[in-house]
Amino acid sequence: MSRHPEVLWAQRSDKVYLTISLPDAKDISVKCEPQGTFGFSAVGVQGELFDFSLELFGKILPEKCKTKVGLRNIICSVQKEEKGWWKRLLKSEEKPAPYIKVDWNKWCDEDDEGSNSDLASNDNDAEHVGQNDESSDDEGMLYLPDLEKLRGNQY
Repeated sequence: MSRHPEVLWAQRSDKVYLTISLPDAKDISVKCEPQGTFGFSAVGVQGELFDFSLELFGKILPEKCKTKVGLRNIICSVQKEEKGWWKRLLKSEEKPAPYIKVDWNKWCDEDDEGSNSDLASNDNDAEHVGQNDESSDDEGMLYLPDLEKLRGNQY
């Protein structure tokens, strides 16, 4: 009997990211079909079979789907056929299987998509970080007004 690895997902207007948590996986097979079928299978570190198949919300471009295998997980970038935000990951309106979860580390709202790429490409500011001519002992300290009040009431 096969098992299901944890699958984390996030999307952009043009692609869906699937992160499959499966350390030291072997014999990895990823299959993308134009109608929106995504299939995965691999053998775990103890020889157990992991596999699943997902009917994605929309159509995809299999030739532009990419897979990157890491030590702890497999990251799949699935190219959408049409640019746009999907209402959910799967075609089915039923609650997804418990092994499918949102990847909040990669999640991006529709409104934020353009601003994230602007921040990543703005390298000029990175050169000037920490190069202030004036320094202070309080630099980097968080001001907590309630603690300041208490400090004055010490014995």
